[in-house]
Amino acid sequence: MNSIDLFVKNWGSKNAMVPIKSQFIAELEAKLTAVLPDSYKYLISTYGLVHTPNVLTKICDLGVDISEVQDFLSLDDVALLSNLYEMSGMPKGHILFASDCKGNMFCFKQSECQTQQQDVAVWFYNQGLGTVEKVSNSFSQWLQQFNDL
Repeated sequence: MNSIDLFVKNWGSKNAMVPIKSQFIAELEAKLTAVLPDSYKYLISTYGLVHTPNVLTKICDLGVDISEVQDFLSLDDVALLSNLYEMSGMPKGHILFASDCKGNMFCFKQSECQTQQQDVAVWFYNQGLGTVEKVSNSFSQWLQQFNDL
């Protein structure tokens, strides 16, 4: 979980983050009929909802072509927004977990979250284009790309 700890240290805002109890994570998984990856559960159960306002600034300064993450969604928003985005045109079968500053979303594929796994791929939903594309083979690798900036 080194990349996750480093990500929070490097990019997490200094505002107090409140770890999320495993009971609430289990309730979300039941609602989604999915098993969220252990790496993601580690982040939210250890640190809470991470807000990373400085990622965009760094990406712009470096001229790097990666989509920035700004906010990790609350558990209520994970379930609610996953449904709302599908109703507004996002391809079905995705679990949203974070957003950028433009309303685009980072997500896991529901089909990849059927059994317990350490890590799964991260996908990016571009709201303007209505497309979903893979941006990383795993959640940990996805966070590591920001650590490498």
